[in-house]
Amino acid sequence: MINKLQESLWRQFGASIDMLTNVIENCPDNYFSSNKRFYYLAYHTVVMFDYYLSIPPASFSPLLSFTILDQHQRPPESIGDMIPDKLYSKKELVEYLSGSRLKCQQLIQGLTEDEILNTRFTEGNQEGDMDYSILEILLYNMRHTQHHTGQLHLMIR
Repeated sequence: MINKLQESLWRQFGASIDMLTNVIENCPDNYFSSNKRFYYLAYHTVVMFDYYLSIPPASFSPLLSFTILDQHQRPPESIGDMIPDKLYSKKELVEYLSGSRLKCQQLIQGLTEDEILNTRFTEGNQEGDMDYSILEILLYNMRHTQHHTGQLHLMIR
């Protein structure tokens, strides 16, 4: 049973990663550098994909740095409070995503049935903070990635 679940999860994650990679790579260079909303959304999606693979989340160490700003300081085009420390290139985002692909595959392939159901992805200790099983955070991550990938596609169409 566990092998079938791992195979299915990996196939779907692989497809989601391919879709995100394709939309970033196929974004016209001038649009990528001039449309801050597209850039922030692409950056957010790539970094959060890695974050949701970090178990426990306290172990997260992004490859492309950012600063957390409160709502009064951040640019209006930003996605949440994570503001990239510089304008990263499409190549840098895709390379980060490539490393996260390997991280995702290794995580999924290394899971045991007990870990999938009983290990928790827990951030914070306040009501509303994430507290998910590994299976649920994986599904959440896939849905989050697909959601933003769809938004990115709409922006460049």
